Amino acid sequence: MNETNVFLLPDLGEGLTEAELVTWLVSVGDEIRVDQPIAEVETAKSMVEVPSPYAGTVAVLHGEPGQTLDVGKPLISVTAPGAAASKPLADESATPAADAAATAYREEEKAGSGNVLIGYGTPGGHGQARRSRPRRAGSGAPASASANASTTTVSPGEGKRMAVSSPLVRRIAKDNGVDLGSLHGTGPAGLITRRDVESALSTPHAPAVRSSQDQPASASTTPASAGGSADLDSRTGLDVSSRTPVKGVRKAVAANMTRSRRDIPEATVWVDVDATALVELRADLKKRDPENTPGLLAFIARFVLSGLKKYPELNTRYSAENEEAEIIGFDGVNLGFAAQTERGLVVPSIRNADRLSARQLDAEIRRLSSVARQGKATPAELGSGTFTLNNYGVFGVDGSAAIINYPEVAILGVGRIIDRPWVVDGELAIRKMVELTLVFDHRVCDGGTAGGFLRHVADAIESPASALADL
Repeated sequence: MNETNVFLLPDLGEGLTEAELVTWLVSVGDEIRVDQPIAEVETAKSMVEVPSPYAGTVAVLHGEPGQTLDVGKPLISVTAPGAAASKPLADESATPAADAAATAYREEEKAGSGNVLIGYGTPGGHGQARRSRPRRAGSGAPASASANASTTTVSPGEGKRMAVSSPLVRRIAKDNGVDLGSLHGTGPAGLITRRDVESALSTPHAPAVRSSQDQPASASTTPASAGGSADLDSRTGLDVSSRTPVKGVRKAVAANMTRSRRDIPEATVWVDVDATALVELRADLKKRDPENTPGLLAFIARFVLSGLKKYPELNTRYSAENEEAEIIGFDGVNLGFAAQTERGLVVPSIRNADRLSARQLDAEIRRLSSVARQGKATPAELGSGTFTLNNYGVFGVDGSAAIINYPEVAILGVGRIIDRPWVVDGELAIRKMVELTLVFDHRVCDGGTAGGFLRHVADAIESPASALADL
């Protein structure tokens, strides 16, 4: 009896469908325990250490660092303690039974069955994962089914067979014209991995030779050996210097921003604000208590939350999922703020921010900024905002036509605070000026509401002592 448990990559939070394998924390042959971290993966939201639901000996690692793995596909195979180690399959992820199990897994995720627990594989009692052996030759399986389930690929015109780790690898090779028959697989049992294909593409003489069937009869091609380029962009006529896969955070940002611009009829209002009094107030507080004085962004966040209490239309969500569209309001504010990290732009949110003081907001901004930069922010911290504050002034710019963080309905941008000439009581003076820009969904409110909110925040910045006295 086969005692090897196959752990399928779980949904690591809020319906994510894939993750990039960053590094393995264990090796084949290692003895592991339940809940021991086995791999570090990067999702569209954060870096996550994945724990094992099984104890035993690592039999197979299903994937290479840098490879994108689908949720519901095998991540690791573990032989139970005391069981005789059986010869691992070359690629269990390509068997019909494993594909069926993965499909069922994803369907349960979509349906929200609650049977799939993060970090504990597929349903089946006590975290037991489904696993099926491949049919042996002559077992009565239809020939077509065996062909479709095979993990080997025949090189056209050569009759050569090679092991390929996943359909994704085959697709990348096909899209880039790489002859898999000429590659040497570096994966387990000689599997050709995504890294092997990408390595071939990066070499000067990559085995990128398409068959004549793949080329239109009228297409003119210039072989690299004849002095032409192996990767020439037909539209610009220039050599392609690089190809960067869009994945992880960048992929999530791209999808979210595209949907926002496509679905939301946005409008923008802005105002120049004299922040001299706020800057002086903070400087005075810092002299009294250097260690516990909130940053300027925390004060502005406090004024934003006051404005959202007065203009709650901007702390809503527009939903057209039902027969009749509706505007969904919230009892409280989860205040998001844009944070630039090495992985890209993320928006962690302070839950129930409306209940916090400026000092408490400052502590949360610092904490969430730190975990976001480390890639350790949780999906809940990155996906639960109801309004976003974007301090692009740290990049040395004054204003920006920001894109709303879908599915929110508004975003407030804060530019840099700089010295400018400004008229005060009829006299020209040098003041600390900042530009505020509000982008809002015109479906949830009109310009009067947006302008009223923006003016409320601006007035609080210009008279901070009075505003803080009322909070």
